[in-house]
Amino acid sequence: MKIGLLLPGFSSRSDDWAIPVQQNLIRELAAQDNVRVIALRYPHQHTPYTLDGASVYPLGAGQVRGISRLRLWWNTLRLIRTLHRQEPFDILHAMWADETGLLAVWASRQLGIPVVVSILGGELVALAEISYGLQRSRFSRWIVGQALQANRILVPGSYIRSLIGSAGYRIPASKIVTITLGVDADRFTPSPAPAEPNRLIHVASLVPVKDQETLLSAFALLDPRTTLDILGTGSEQPKLEALALKLGISERVHFLGAVAHPDLPTYYHRASIAVLSSRHESLALVTLEAAACGVPVVSTNVGIARDYPSIGVTVPVGDAPALAQAIKSLIDAPTRRQTFSISARVTIERELTIQHTAAALRALYTELIPGFTTNI
Repeated sequence: MKIGLLLPGFSSRSDDWAIPVQQNLIRELAAQDNVRVIALRYPHQHTPYTLDGASVYPLGAGQVRGISRLRLWWNTLRLIRTLHRQEPFDILHAMWADETGLLAVWASRQLGIPVVVSILGGELVALAEISYGLQRSRFSRWIVGQALQANRILVPGSYIRSLIGSAGYRIPASKIVTITLGVDADRFTPSPAPAEPNRLIHVASLVPVKDQETLLSAFALLDPRTTLDILGTGSEQPKLEALALKLGISERVHFLGAVAHPDLPTYYHRASIAVLSSRHESLALVTLEAAACGVPVVSTNVGIARDYPSIGVTVPVGDAPALAQAIKSLIDAPTRRQTFSISARVTIERELTIQHTAAALRALYTELIPGFTTNI
């Protein structure tokens, strides 16, 4: 099978974990299929290269806007046509229903091949108060609408599926398919040593949509013996450090900065509970990484956690007391924590590994390719 994958960015080398789940997925797909990756904005180079069995064609556009963005779109379509002439694609798959999705749909019309688009970010939301989401402008909504004309729309779970209609897009249910991007369960594994019962972990960029203000407010309500490791960097860090000081918890909150992807399991192993406080997540892979390590999750009711009660518990968005109570209920119940630890790992092994994702995608591609007739 000859697969064309459109991404905003891809790893420039094996130790450059630009988007780890995409690198893992492409490695799995390329083990059996001919995979060509078109990377629009990163890496900042134009020379094709091979990584994990896939051929990568970077356009190196960076953060271009305006006319330069239209030039990027033109160059991307031209590249796809050139690659198709050299060796015809069987299918195109765009990650994100943004410009990658729009371009994949337009290219599929020109080439007469099926196209799949995955919703993986803020395509369907408008959180104006934090300037987040593609539904905030007419132009971005138009781009998303173009991307959603694909033959199949992939969603990671029920949360994103529910947003399609509420965002005003009329997509036939038959075109929406749930396929979750899974975790590398060989890298993320349970620790043989017991975790520290009062240690929490939070892994996320320090940006408004992750709502670490609610996280810290909830943490301030917990037993003073509890500690919190925050892994990640971002524009909100000075504000969050000031809030931790104001709440009197700065000595128990550890801002550990950026941690290399291969090193993350070590940090998960130390914690008894992983906490996610986001206002929006399409998937939240960190919940699956924690679950694969046997760490129960307390998450806001977004992303994938709501579909898998076997990995932890969910609470309403922005509700610090509810978040604190959910964490406390697990800290105070070691037997329940252990039950979650076991069931979380079992759930990952049963259906949420990156190998499950690759198999599901191959089955979908195979279904679409024979006798393809466009219905875009």
